[in-house]
Amino acid sequence: MRSIIYYVQEFLRPEWLKKFFFAKTAPLSTPPYFKDYPFQTEKECTGCFSCMMICPAPEAIAVLRRKDQWVPEVYPGHCIRCGLCVEACPEGVLSSGRILDVTRRDGTALSSWYHLEVDDTLCMRCGNCCVSCPINRQEDPQLAATGTSASDEVIMRIEGGRVRILHEEKCTGCKTCETHCPNRAIRVARMVEGVQKEVEA
Repeated sequence: MRSIIYYVQEFLRPEWLKKFFFAKTAPLSTPPYFKDYPFQTEKECTGCFSCMMICPAPEAIAVLRRKDQWVPEVYPGHCIRCGLCVEACPEGVLSSGRILDVTRRDGTALSSWYHLEVDDTLCMRCGNCCVSCPINRQEDPQLAATGTSASDEVIMRIEGGRVRILHEEKCTGCKTCETHCPNRAIRVARMVEGVQKEVEA
């Protein structure tokens, strides 16, 4: 009984009642490290697809051709707000939070490319990968159905009875070669490396 009386007295203290009914919390503010969904800056997109290449979330971003310009479009339902697309864009087309400020201050960037690898034990030298590659077709419209080519500008060609990679740096990562290989002998791997440039004092 004494304990109940104690608690009632304690809860009826004016100071306690005032704090309970008129409690105030500090207004919410956005922390400086917060990253929202990426949005487009005033910079012009060159259509290099680096943002799509680096994005770990499927279908979170697409670079679309609209009228006469490329436009990166972010889909919030898929985007996980990691900010990698902002860091990967060499032109600073996208922004989110303070990512651009930090990368410019520290001189950091992401360098990415595609690596092509052919498993000779599975490859049957049919040339499907070479023929189906859209860049190969663009570089050599006369590309033979067997995958051989007289052009040194193609990404890959059949040479000496095997697939030879000539210009891996031209690969856009579309993976058409993977899709058309009947033996899954060719693999396109996305490679990413963090780099740091010298920052001017």
